[in-house]
Amino acid sequence: MSKLEQFRDETRAWLEANCPQSMRVTLHSFEDIYSGGRNPEIKHPDQKLWCDRMAERGWTVPHWPKEYGGGGLSGEEVKVLRQEMARINAQPPLESFGISMLGPALLKFGSEAQKQEHLPPIARGEIRWCQGYSEPNAGSDLASLQTRAVDKGDYYLINGQKIWTSYADKSDWIFCLVRTDSSGSKHEGISFVLFDMDAPEITTRPIKLISGNSPFCETFFDNAKAYKRNLIGEEGKGWTIAKYLLTHEREMISSFGAAPRESLAEAAIEAFGSDASGRLANGVLRQSLAQYQLDAMAFSATMARVRDEAKAGQGLGAASSIFKYYGTELNKRRNELNVALNGEAALGWEGEAYEGGRLCRDWLRSKGNSIEGGTSEIQLNIISKRVLGLPDA
Repeated sequence: MSKLEQFRDETRAWLEANCPQSMRVTLHSFEDIYSGGRNPEIKHPDQKLWCDRMAERGWTVPHWPKEYGGGGLSGEEVKVLRQEMARINAQPPLESFGISMLGPALLKFGSEAQKQEHLPPIARGEIRWCQGYSEPNAGSDLASLQTRAVDKGDYYLINGQKIWTSYADKSDWIFCLVRTDSSGSKHEGISFVLFDMDAPEITTRPIKLISGNSPFCETFFDNAKAYKRNLIGEEGKGWTIAKYLLTHEREMISSFGAAPRESLAEAAIEAFGSDASGRLANGVLRQSLAQYQLDAMAFSATMARVRDEAKAGQGLGAASSIFKYYGTELNKRRNELNVALNGEAALGWEGEAYEGGRLCRDWLRSKGNSIEGGTSEIQLNIISKRVLGLPDA
C-alpha cells in the first residue's frame, strides 16, 4: 500500500469517527457557514465541535505549515482530504477571510512574529477578519483610496471611511489599506496594516442589499489606532501586497461557480416531470440545464488542474481574473435556473413554505457577484492585457 493510500484510509476512518452526523448535510446558504470569531454565529451546536476537532489536526487549513496551525499536508494529501470530506457530505469546518485572503498574504509577506501572532488564531477560528479595501470614491480604482494613517511613533492614527466591508459588524480584526504618503503616484504611499475592530473609534453600519440581507457595511475610522508591529511589509509598499491578496479573493469568489452538491436535474424532474425515456420533459429547460452542468463540470476540472499546477503559496496571478469572471457568471446562471425550476415558489419572499425566501434572495444576491472583488469589466480588461497580451484600444 502506498503512503497516499494509507493516508486515505486513515483520513476516511478519522472523518467517520469524528465528523458529527449533523455536519453531514448540504449547506444552502453562505449564512450557514461557520466563520468563527470571538462571538461566533452558531447555527448548530456541532459547528464549533467540528471546527475544534479539525483545527486540532490542522485540517481547517490543511495546506498551511504545522508551525502556523496548519496540517502541513502535501497537495495530493489535501486533495484526498477534500475527496473524503465530499464522500460523506461533510460541511467545511471553517471558512473565513482570514483563511482565504489574509492568510496567504501573511505567509508570503509577514514577519515571523506576525505569522506566529495571527495565523494560529485564524486556523482555530478564534479571530474573524474583514477586509478594508474599497472606499466611496475608490472602488474599481482602488489605488485612489484616501483613508489616511498618520505616524505617531509606535502606532498610526487612522481616519477615513471604507465601504462594502463584508461582515465588518461581526468581525474582530481588519486588514486594511491606508495612505501613509501622498507625495508620489497614487500607487505609492499605500500601506497594509492590521488592527483590532473592538474600539470606540471604529463605527460600522450595515448596508441592506436588494436581497434583504446586510452582509456589507460602511466602516468609519475616527482616530483609530493601528500599531506598527502590525504593518505588513514596508511602509508605503502595500500595493504589492494588496494586488497579491486580490488574486486570492478572486479565486475565492470564483469558487461560487463550482458544481453544487445539490442536483438541479432532480429538482427539475420533480417540478416538470419526465418523458417516456426518463428525460426532463421540458426540452428548452433540459438544454439549458445540460449546458450549465457541462460548463460547471469543465470549470471545476479546470480550477482543480490549475491549482495543482500553481506553485505552492504563489496564487493564480492574473489568471485569477479568468476564474473570478467565469465563476461568478456560472453562479448567476445557477441561480437563474433555480428560479426557473421552482416557478412561482421561487418568488416567495418569506415564510416557512418558501424557506424564508431563500431561492429569491440568493438569486438577487448573485447579481452582486459581477461587482464584488473587482467588476466583470475590470476582470475582462486584466484578462485582455495581462493574460492575452492584447494592445490597448
